[in-house]
Amino acid sequence: MAVFKATFLGLVVVTLVSATLSGAHLEDFNFGSGGSHGLLPQFYQSSCPQVNDIVISVLQRAVEMDPRVAASLLRLHFHDCFALGCDASVLLDNNTTIQSEKGASTNVNSLRGFEVIDDIKTKLEEAYPLTVSCADIVALAARGSIVLSGGPDWVLPLGRRDSKTASVNSSESNIPAPIPDLSALIAAFERQGLDETDLVALSGGHKIGFAKCSFVRQTRKLVCPRRGGDNTPAPLDFVSPTRFDNTYFKLIVGGHGLLPSDQVLLTGNGRQAAELVKTYATNESLFFQQFAESMVKMGNINPLTGLKGQVRKNCRHVN
Repeated sequence: MAVFKATFLGLVVVTLVSATLSGAHLEDFNFGSGGSHGLLPQFYQSSCPQVNDIVISVLQRAVEMDPRVAASLLRLHFHDCFALGCDASVLLDNNTTIQSEKGASTNVNSLRGFEVIDDIKTKLEEAYPLTVSCADIVALAARGSIVLSGGPDWVLPLGRRDSKTASVNSSESNIPAPIPDLSALIAAFERQGLDETDLVALSGGHKIGFAKCSFVRQTRKLVCPRRGGDNTPAPLDFVSPTRFDNTYFKLIVGGHGLLPSDQVLLTGNGRQAAELVKTYATNESLFFQQFAESMVKMGNINPLTGLKGQVRKNCRHVN
């Protein structure tokens, strides 16, 4: 965390409504220079200056049609980064040489939002062919989804390249299950270079999340039927399920966490996690600031840069 703050604290900008940031792109001879892992906020400045405007325009329509998609795109970024790194491997479909991560037990019949990523990619290919990677689109879509939901904005380092492969085993091994074991959750995050503070802050993304009744029948009895309806989506927050704020932590303090992995942040054996839950429940601006910092940190998990990987023309297939 200390190294991250030294590098990026000055980059993080927290606002409530800004959606006009455009990433930037330096010329090819600057690939891999500067920033963390070679990622730079201005990566597309010359090659695709309208990248964020295009992303936001597609997101606005998608969220209007299906407000749940904002949470889905945030989760897609998380599941991508925790597998092989932030390389868009989660977007790849099955073919003769690739076993898609979409079929992993942690992802199957669960991840959503792929069509929105496809729409964004189509628009960007029309304007700037083979320029913006699918991995950067996933990161930009996650940020845009939070902004459009009323949450914080942040300066996003860009320049990720796309993986040519996928790993079901990595998805199943590295994406933490929603279990009431705080030590296991902390360990899963530490394997990715994230700490307990990141765990608590990023868990706040569940505020706009939904979970199938098969997982949360006991905690969401008002929504979930006693029998059947396993696939019925239950929101974390019944009052404002699509607005990003600090209600997630208030619900946990009140004993109403959606998933066992939510409530254990307060009741587990981690004193730091419990204190952060209480702090974020009373200080939304502090939560927003840390969420933005942790999102930047998560977005820097093992990206492909320079000549590694490729920029896919279609996010579902390698070139």
